[in-house]
Amino acid sequence: MTTLKSKLQEDLNAAIKERDELRSSTLRLTLAAITKEEVAGKEKRALSDEEITKVITREAKKRREAAEAFAQGGRAESAEREKAEGEILADYLPKQLSDDELQQIVAQAVEEAKAAGAEGPRAMGQVMKIVNPKVAGLAEGGRVAALVKKQLAG
Repeated sequence: MTTLKSKLQEDLNAAIKERDELRSSTLRLTLAAITKEEVAGKEKRALSDEEITKVITREAKKRREAAEAFAQGGRAESAEREKAEGEILADYLPKQLSDDELQQIVAQAVEEAKAAGAEGPRAMGQVMKIVNPKVAGLAEGGRVAALVKKQLAG
């Protein structure tokens, strides 16, 4: 059992003892997603902390999207619950990069791509190849892509 998974399990047990329904249900769903990922494929395997972080990121993204959908549908109570679940999951994720930090990394990558001869909107793929390893898990892909497009356009 990995350290992140065991931490989730310990936090789940604590939430159950404290009768924290929101936290316990969120952690149960997350642990179920991790277990599902572990048994996917031909044989069962234990996930690394990095892989578990990806699963938690995916779960948090689902909560954000669901909260937006509920808010647009006029179901404020459900949207609030989804937001709260997303905040609980955010505790287990690495701190996200600020806009300024991300802007700096993207600007640096654009310069590297230009030095390699790539310019304009067609350089998007090359810039993303440079940026993605640097920001993996620290910034959402859509946010990064939007910033890269903006940098390349202007």
